[in-house]
Amino acid sequence: MVTAVLVVTIAAGGVVLVMGEAPLERAAPRETGKRGAERQTAGLDELVPTTAPTTAPTTAPVKDFGEGGAGVTPTPPRVLAIAPAEVPKETRFALSALKHVQKAIVVDAGSVKVAGTGLNLLAVDQADFRSWTPKAVADHPGVWSALARGEFVADAAAVRTYGLKLGAYYQVDGGPRLRLAAAAPLGLKGVDALVGTELGRTLGLARGVVVLLHGREGKISEAAVRRTLGRSAQVVLLDADRRRARVREQPEQPEQAAVTTGRPGSYLELYKQAATRCPGLSWTVLAAIGQVESSHGRNNGPSSAGALGPMQFMPATWKAYGVDGDGDGKKDIWSPYDAVPGAANYLCSTGAGQGGEKLRKAIWHYNHSWDYVDKVLGIADAYARSYT
Repeated sequence: MVTAVLVVTIAAGGVVLVMGEAPLERAAPRETGKRGAERQTAGLDELVPTTAPTTAPTTAPVKDFGEGGAGVTPTPPRVLAIAPAEVPKETRFALSALKHVQKAIVVDAGSVKVAGTGLNLLAVDQADFRSWTPKAVADHPGVWSALARGEFVADAAAVRTYGLKLGAYYQVDGGPRLRLAAAAPLGLKGVDALVGTELGRTLGLARGVVVLLHGREGKISEAAVRRTLGRSAQVVLLDADRRRARVREQPEQPEQAAVTTGRPGSYLELYKQAATRCPGLSWTVLAAIGQVESSHGRNNGPSSAGALGPMQFMPATWKAYGVDGDGDGKKDIWSPYDAVPGAANYLCSTGAGQGGEKLRKAIWHYNHSWDYVDKVLGIADAYARSYT
């Protein structure tokens, strides 16, 4: 792996997210009685989430950030160069004027440690950078919605190399926690992941140090690029790397173009993945709420009070705390891939990750009944015994 991208120091403290204080709307408390906790815990690892609603949705989906992205004409980078400092405007013009260069872009970059693992990042503007990726990536709304939300998209090879888990949250050493929203074949040697420009500034990435050039395949002169940027610049001819890869893989294989946005294959995986949004929150609590609210998507409502979806959100609460959990560009109250992480987000906002009485109070906020709290915690205990 190329490690030429500048190493940066992350400022301590990270990012503070301030939640709004809009009043929450919940369904009326359910009569749960004082029966013992349910023990219907078998088969959670085999129960597959489905997005099919039991009735027509009454809330409009959030506009897809990637709308209109299909049909982007890729302009694959032929050269990737790393400068020792920000590339000045006159140098950018000089690079654009080089023979066979048709297009140039300069982006922020740097190396950060995520859970102790060094990752080389590019910080990009979603609109400007889209055409620099393979067509399957450019046309996938989940990639660009994720960057707009402040999440990161890893190169597919980096996911395999470092054992990263889609949908999981990772702690940047000395910085914020970041969610891995998607894996995609970026085609950029030495680049492990993309973040949005704003997040890159938060992480302290070096501004304007990476140059990408597009033009006639195999025609852009490495020497000319180096003369323009200076002898200390590092220049990677991406076309040469691609040709060598094609020779090694004879007979030629089709391009690995799949973009993966991390939909878990079972409710068990979904609850475990969603719980990572809230440090300290056990996945068993989410599973117990899912059991009580809809029997894991078997009865999605609407309830008599108007609660919707597998985690039975009221529309106003969903508007405040709903998330796009699977990176498809929509916050869908009916989709378990969005509703379960949305429930984790809501519980966390009321202190569930702190455990003890804070957890009990957070579950009470979810449904204003102490019998409901006892029932959820009893089922959570049963899940813990069954799956741990």
